[in-house]
Amino acid sequence: MCKLFVGARSDLWESQTRSIRMEGMVTSVRLEKAFWMVLEEIAERDSMNVPQLLHQLYNESLDEGHDIGNFTSFLRVCCLRYIDLRLHGLVQQTIEGSTLPVEEVLDREGEIHARRMARSLDRSLDRGLARRGGADRAH
Repeated sequence: MCKLFVGARSDLWESQTRSIRMEGMVTSVRLEKAFWMVLEEIAERDSMNVPQLLHQLYNESLDEGHDIGNFTSFLRVCCLRYIDLRLHGLVQQTIEGSTLPVEEVLDREGEIHARRMARSLDRSLDRGLARRGGADRAH
């Protein structure tokens, strides 16, 4: 399985820094090329360029009361969520193809996340029981 990831194009994880003007200030954002590619797709989907998208994400996050002290981490999570939402058919690559209201997408995403957490907890419990069972047999 690791070969699948190790064999990827190495330029995808090369860092790129872009300067973006937000609120009259120029700031630099450093992300791996793969994340910039996803941000470009999201921006194009929403008829924006990347600086406009980042500015909107930043402002809307502040409006929601989020602490985005680590903006690059926030952007990486946005990219991962976008890809995950696309994989689950909750967001389309074009706005014209999107039919679900935002609240429904968020609700469905929450359900998907809850199922993942439950599976993860089940695996953890299974591993714990297996270790405990092995320890019981050793005595």
